[in-house]
Amino acid sequence: MTSAPHPTHDAEELCDAGTELYARALRDGHVSAEAARAAPCLTDFGLLHPAVDDLRRLEPVVPAVALHRLLRISGERIARERRREERLAETFEPLMAAEGHHPATSTTPTLTLLSGKVRINKAITEAMAEASRELLTIQPRTGLTRERAEAAYAVAAPRDQALLDRGARIRTLYPHTLRHAPVTIAHHERLRGDVEARALDEVTDRLIVVDRVVAFLPADDNGDLALEIRHPAIVGYLATAFDRLWRLATPVFPEAAPQPSLNGITPRQRAIATLLVEGHTDAVIADRLGMNIRTARVHIAKLAATLGSQSRAQLGFLIGRSGILDQGR
Repeated sequence: MTSAPHPTHDAEELCDAGTELYARALRDGHVSAEAARAAPCLTDFGLLHPAVDDLRRLEPVVPAVALHRLLRISGERIARERRREERLAETFEPLMAAEGHHPATSTTPTLTLLSGKVRINKAITEAMAEASRELLTIQPRTGLTRERAEAAYAVAAPRDQALLDRGARIRTLYPHTLRHAPVTIAHHERLRGDVEARALDEVTDRLIVVDRVVAFLPADDNGDLALEIRHPAIVGYLATAFDRLWRLATPVFPEAAPQPSLNGITPRQRAIATLLVEGHTDAVIADRLGMNIRTARVHIAKLAATLGSQSRAQLGFLIGRSGILDQGR
């Protein structure tokens, strides 16, 4: 026998199951993910979030923090949402009295594990809605089909443009494999404002830094988990790392700088040569440089032909003797 579906409701009309489970989570400091399935509204409203050290547990956000977040969102619709704010305060007042265990401080948490692509995109959108200075991003885009890349840019474009309209700037780092990608070029050309993009042979995993106040990092391989970081020291470290990569990168947009060849060796082949002499396989080289394995092997074959190599072992020797790695420094 299947259980009845959870009723749809707003946060100010917290259901009985949600109220009871949230109060228990506040008393005990956590509830199991299994128990939380009876009240999915708690994760939808951000009242429960996965524990960083154990994904089988959900920890409560303290009522004062949860209430502040919900009121901040409703503030954009203040004219028609006044009654909703009053009802939210009435709903959370008795819950504050039930607060026992303090899983976090009364201020915004410095590290939050976000679960689900919808929740992650919502958190990024909320952070960007409050931003006014800059957006720093690293976008590897490895493994994305054209359709998925277009869908991702469709989500990003409106919030990027809104940020630019407030006088902020956007700086993006890509791998060189994306510097001529039509989807990437079209996205930048649609935006109006202070937008720049640069490229490197290798970039880190995805990174978003908003106003050097909040950062977002992936927490798994498929994009279903992300870390929202608000600790000033960690965010500052990530922003500094971005700045240093930015100075090493080649301009791509609005003006693309050429990548000159040296002695018939392209910058891409030189990057591949560096990984070859380190002993990496074709699959690892392709992954680190953001290309498919077939393209990587084509570049390796061209490099071998240029250097006159007849085997993989001889190629490594010829790369070292040629001095091409010293030329790329």
